[in-house]
Amino acid sequence: MNRNKCVGSSEDRIRVDYNNMLSSAVGEHGITPEELESMRPRLEAALRSANAKRDAMRWRDLYKTERENIFRILGAAEFIRYRAENFVVLGIGGSALGPIAVQQALAHLRHNDLGKAVTGSPRIFVEDNIDPERMAALLDVIDLDKTVFNVITKSGSTSETMAQFLIITRLLLDRFGEKDLREHLIVTTDKEKGNLVGIAKKYELHTFVVPDGVGGRFSELCPVGLLPAAVAGIDISAMLDGAELMDCLCSNEQVESNPALMLAGLEVLAMENHGANIGVLMPYADSLKYFSDWYAQLWAESLGKKKLENGKMLHFGQTPVKALGVTDQHSQVQLYTDGPFDKTITFIGVERFRKTVEIPHVFDDIPAVAFLSSHTLNELITAERIATEHAVTVSGHMNKTILLPEVNEFTIGQLLMLFELQTAFAGELLGIDAFDQPGVEEGKNATYALLGKPGYEEKLRELESRSAKSDGFII
Repeated sequence: MNRNKCVGSSEDRIRVDYNNMLSSAVGEHGITPEELESMRPRLEAALRSANAKRDAMRWRDLYKTERENIFRILGAAEFIRYRAENFVVLGIGGSALGPIAVQQALAHLRHNDLGKAVTGSPRIFVEDNIDPERMAALLDVIDLDKTVFNVITKSGSTSETMAQFLIITRLLLDRFGEKDLREHLIVTTDKEKGNLVGIAKKYELHTFVVPDGVGGRFSELCPVGLLPAAVAGIDISAMLDGAELMDCLCSNEQVESNPALMLAGLEVLAMENHGANIGVLMPYADSLKYFSDWYAQLWAESLGKKKLENGKMLHFGQTPVKALGVTDQHSQVQLYTDGPFDKTITFIGVERFRKTVEIPHVFDDIPAVAFLSSHTLNELITAERIATEHAVTVSGHMNKTILLPEVNEFTIGQLLMLFELQTAFAGELLGIDAFDQPGVEEGKNATYALLGKPGYEEKLRELESRSAKSDGFII
């Protein structure tokens, strides 16, 4: 793509409307023009800093580098689509949330219920937890003979994923032996490091690589997400095209024309100046429901950090909250209109749904019901989004809207890159490392110690020496 001219018609582009973040729309709790102008030098510096780190942020270039692997990914997907009735992803965090979000967005909403005879694809399961009942339930509904598993962990040491992997590998070895293991098991991991590399070589397993500089929560546009998407029949090339367009748009040095940079700046201003320590993401489309889950990890794990500054420990982070329009109009919006001014709300709207459902005439003699007739569900969900936006705005609460022309591969690629770049820019604005997760590592290390992993004896002693809990505070 010519980076001086972002290719793609305006009709295909995601648009960001942030009018309602401003004081001109919501009043005293909104961001003023003076605040935006004062933020400009920080935004420009954040863009320069992020661009200088581009070589380390290799997820920004996946739309280029993964094109070299696309035929291999499509070949493996075609094998799986032909061979299997079930495709199971074993992973957690970014190895699961991205694939789940994209499957929900782009596959049929009842994909697994329709069956392979209709979709041409196997049923797809993403096992992102270690609840024993869940694993037992999965094994109750799949036939190992007709199932391909994809274990995804860059480190090869993620306890949850490796526990799943051990269970499944034992079953496969007992059923098929070492010779045929490769017909049922695919590995996605680091190129050279980690436990899975040696295992994959030993059994000659099909292997895909998570590139260096690509953390789990930024990995959807590499084989972590592209292989499951291709298995579902999703056009992964169009996803990469969308990501490329958004990266180009977000390289614009004009702050007002850079959507991810502006979104990052607005959220940081809302946090720093207005006490908005909660960020709600509320898509008005069932297809985008699990984008909120993926975004929650991306935002929380990247920006929830502590930093020593001027001798004082500062704790950063805005808590992401998941909501779904219109479902959560009936469970959360009361809080968002009448509650405290400690949050921003980001609506995601869809202009053209892929299906139209008309509301028929049935009870025309009841005016309170009949007014719905001759409209469509498309009109109703759009009206409810606009109405909720209005209600939140007139109540004085900051909100903004991301508009997708349609939910398709091209716009989903854009949305992935938009949120990833927003997160990276926010990290630069806050002066923190958006790409590590030390808090997560502490919990991992404690788990290793409790389960007796060699090398964690000191951590076990620390756990054993912790203060006993008082029975007086246990009811």
